[in-house]
Amino acid sequence: MSRIGKKPIAIPAGVEVVIDGNVVEVKGKNGTLKQSFRPEINIAVENGEIIVSRPDDTKEMKSLHGLTRTLVSNMVTGVSTGFAKELEINGVGYKAVKEGTNLVMNLGYSHQVIVPEKDGVTFEVPALNKVIVKGADKQRVGQIAAEIREKRPPEPYKGKGIKYVGETIIRKEGKAGKGKK
Repeated sequence: MSRIGKKPIAIPAGVEVVIDGNVVEVKGKNGTLKQSFRPEINIAVENGEIIVSRPDDTKEMKSLHGLTRTLVSNMVTGVSTGFAKELEINGVGYKAVKEGTNLVMNLGYSHQVIVPEKDGVTFEVPALNKVIVKGADKQRVGQIAAEIREKRPPEPYKGKGIKYVGETIIRKEGKAGKGKK
């Protein structure tokens, strides 16, 4: 069996799981997530745990087994504790502020870049150069964080731009660093 797929998923207190055929709905303090899965994979709730099993050992079923278990686990984690991605803005004059539900960023362009909150994803700006993207759905949080990073990706010469906290940017030497022959 799959090492990941065979692990049961513990249901924390305050989380309600409803399974209707191949549709799983998870409700918790951070909202409700609903997703449909392949009908071949069996998902059941037993003794306060979610058990994911597969019908046979074909390559496709093995890969779907671990995937389904991970997606259901992310749903349970999302509605109970939530997910967050931290972004850091580097550059002279680059900053971010939150105005209402919009994230307004000055990124060296002639205009401000405005990103609205959507799909249950919220923004926090603890400092002018730091943005935290939070939400219950791990995929949406990651996608919106990637879209914000795409507005001004970090460049390799001076390191200016938007990067994830903990991400290392491989720096390049400028043309002044080239050796003379």
